[in-house]
Amino acid sequence: MTRRQPRSQPTWTDVKAKLASLDRIGLVGLIQDLYATHKDNQTFLHTRFALGEDVLRPYKETLDRWLWPDVLRNQDVSVAKAKQAVSSYRKVVGHPAGLAELMVFYCESAAGFSNDVGNQDEGYLYALVHMFEQALKVFPQLPAGDRDTLMVRLDRVRTISHNLGYGVGDAMDSLISDYVGG
Repeated sequence: MTRRQPRSQPTWTDVKAKLASLDRIGLVGLIQDLYATHKDNQTFLHTRFALGEDVLRPYKETLDRWLWPDVLRNQDVSVAKAKQAVSSYRKVVGHPAGLAELMVFYCESAAGFSNDVGNQDEGYLYALVHMFEQALKVFPQLPAGDRDTLMVRLDRVRTISHNLGYGVGDAMDSLISDYVGG
């Protein structure tokens, strides 16, 4: 007796074929159902269509929660969840100005938390330096005025980071020199 091969997991091609069979009303209904199902879907659509006053707010709230947790309530830190917020924004829209803002906010939150509570987690600090570099890489895509404003904020992060140890501030000095000069 021949054993039947299990069907593989559905792929985007399978979904796309089903979507092609929907009319406009069916497609709008499907999107409405997705919207109602999960807050992440709402955030995605609000961001994609630039709806609301501050489309970056949900991403910043996520960064704040995972990079600067309430230690009195025993909240934990998660670099992975914080980085996912930046990655999600990049996938949804990826506008350089919004991306740079989130990256700088990430750096401000991580450096501020580490400085305030004496966080000495090397992985956390390494992620901070890495995000600092990623922000610098986005800067050339920004208008000069935006770049200058964000650079002032990054410079504050760099200054604070000299208090953190592990060569974090020195690494940021080197990155500034590499990407900006001076």
